[in-house]
Amino acid sequence: MGFILLRHESKSEEGCVYLLRRRRRARYWVHPINMARQQHGEFHRQVMELRLHSDLFQRYFRLSRELFDELLARVGPRIAKMDTPFRKAIGPAQRLAICLRYLATGDSFATIAFSYRVGHCTVGRVVREVAAVIWDVLLPDYMHAPSTEDWRAIAEGFSQRWNFPNCVGSVDGKHVVIQAPDNSGSYSIVLLAVVDADYLFRIVDVGGYGRTSDGGSLYASAFGEGLRDGTLGLPEDAVIPGPEHRGPMPFVFVSSPLRLLLQ
Repeated sequence: MGFILLRHESKSEEGCVYLLRRRRRARYWVHPINMARQQHGEFHRQVMELRLHSDLFQRYFRLSRELFDELLARVGPRIAKMDTPFRKAIGPAQRLAICLRYLATGDSFATIAFSYRVGHCTVGRVVREVAAVIWDVLLPDYMHAPSTEDWRAIAEGFSQRWNFPNCVGSVDGKHVVIQAPDNSGSYSIVLLAVVDADYLFRIVDVGGYGRTSDGGSLYASAFGEGLRDGTLGLPEDAVIPGPEHRGPMPFVFVSSPLRLLLQ
């Protein structure tokens, strides 16, 4: 039950308040359609069938079946939920599938909710939680901060492949369009990345507001701070090929436009 407050003003009863009882529409704790998730949901039917066809599984998730299982083994314990007396929890495999399907397609939460037979708010929560766990689990192995030896190896790659000595990375930014948060005035966030000579990401910084300039995004990033403070672990200056009278030269990052590193 809910109540509506109505203020009645008249010459005799000025400021009297009347409470009128109002019935709210009944809402399901779990919609009957979603209760049939294990019988008709996309995960329990189509995804299980796709496991028999490696090529189709790869196209569906943009991830092989073997890598899916390996990732599930690593993140599963951290994304598992407990059943309650009111409803059965969505299992870790299905939670991972929902997150990967969203990342692979960019479909709306509502579209994935209908196909997987879960609430659209549930899809949003699953994507946020699972993506955060994937980042935390894989970061130490695949996106750890480069060491001094790593920078030297990157520089060697630029020298051999692009004939650019003493270069330890290419820096650029990407505006990712988003729905503007309240009172932010920004409709995008900035993905700032450093890649090596083989286009592999070595440093990633996400979160700068789209309205900020390229130089401002770099300055505010953890990478920019480390660049200014000299805490990136870059190698000592080294001599580059050329005339013998040249002394040691510093290691540098290349960027387009150049003002990104000069501002």
